Amino acid sequence: MRPFAVIAVLFALCALAPQARAETPPTACALAPVPGETRELTSGGRTRSYRLFVPAAVAGRAQLPLVLDLHGSGGNAAGQAKTSGMEALAAREGFAVASLQAEDARWNVPVTNGRADDVQYVSDVIGHVAARTCIDPARVHATGFSGGGRMSSLLGCRLNHRIASIAPVGGLRWTGPCPGRAVPVLTVHGLADTTNPYEGHGDRGAEWVESVPEALAGWASHNRCEPKLMQQDPPGPAHIVRYAGCASGADVQLLRIDGMGHVWPRAEIEATHEIWQFFKTHPLQ
Repeated sequence: MRPFAVIAVLFALCALAPQARAETPPTACALAPVPGETRELTSGGRTRSYRLFVPAAVAGRAQLPLVLDLHGSGGNAAGQAKTSGMEALAAREGFAVASLQAEDARWNVPVTNGRADDVQYVSDVIGHVAARTCIDPARVHATGFSGGGRMSSLLGCRLNHRIASIAPVGGLRWTGPCPGRAVPVLTVHGLADTTNPYEGHGDRGAEWVESVPEALAGWASHNRCEPKLMQQDPPGPAHIVRYAGCASGADVQLLRIDGMGHVWPRAEIEATHEIWQFFKTHPLQ
């Protein structure tokens, strides 16, 4: 069995079953496909943009999940859409994708006064998308790479009344203390990452302080998980590290990949596939 298939099976064993959904679509739903185009909005008095993708195979369907996909520092929305391949998966699986765009290509995390309020921007994007297509408010999820992973960590802390679960790649942080609910967390990180080192610290200043295990433990404490850390080692380079018994089924899991650097993994595991499997079994509770 391929490593990512083993991982998917293990995730399924410890995930919550999705909640039942109403079958009748709301009358205000707009189900027109969007092939991946830039949309503009005003957030905090600033003109911001994002890239929206709504798959063509949505006719007659209602309340699509929405995945927020955040680029790394120095990147952009179109580049992240290409890097993650999230839109191609969305076309097959039937969910919408909003690839977000940081001001000056860097997310405001750690939060610095005078810069754009990116938490408010993300909240405004969710509202902007929901007003124009049919989004299930209980199935809005956030992922991102590197700086986008740090930003998705912040969203899990500050916007967890709207974000169902998060999946940072190469960028998990613990930004607490966090108000609100337990938040399911899946993160992917390479042991050979020299940009955001697995062991933390380095020369990144406030952007990269605690190690990945320390950040994971911060989320586990917030989610009131059992303190014992468990590890599973399926064939291949990926190791599953997780906390169990978390409040409201809010799993806290790490895919630690031997020999992998600072990349969005495709060869080692199909990270986009694994992230979606995690998202679709963790709706907002």
